[in-house]
Amino acid sequence: MAQITSTDVDQVVQRYIAVWSEPDVAARERAVAELWAPDGIEFVEGTQFRGHAGLADRVTQAYGLFVAFGEYHVTDDSHVTVHDDVVMFTIQLTHAKGPQVDEVAWAARVFLVLDDDGRIVQDYHLTVQPFPPVEHHPRTAPGDRTRKDRRRPSRVWLGC
Repeated sequence: MAQITSTDVDQVVQRYIAVWSEPDVAARERAVAELWAPDGIEFVEGTQFRGHAGLADRVTQAYGLFVAFGEYHVTDDSHVTVHDDVVMFTIQLTHAKGPQVDEVAWAARVFLVLDDDGRIVQDYHLTVQPFPPVEHHPRTAPGDRTRKDRRRPSRVWLGC
């Protein structure tokens, strides 16, 4: 196991937060390939995303649902803990507009296991602040309940 410096950790966390907000598809795919090892895996509420293609699809889906339309910003809580090759921090979706601007809408504790090159081999999301119940997803009509995930946007973010 390589020694992980605080600078390395800060860069990993900054790049991790940034990838979820990257609007350019090619740049997002490059960022995924630079962050995760080729066989990297993310575990989210019983769902797994494997390899660069699976992870890029997962990040793209989350970007399209929560960031692309300007509803939320992806942030972190600035508290990072490191133990050997494990990095832990909290990722957040904060309101980007409206009366709740900058308030946290959803949060999850992230545990990253890094390889010797500082790339993610395992990524775990554990929700610590779910979305409050809503009548409709921000991009669906009120009362449209044709899909379960439209009533519970956090399930969509989580990959369920």
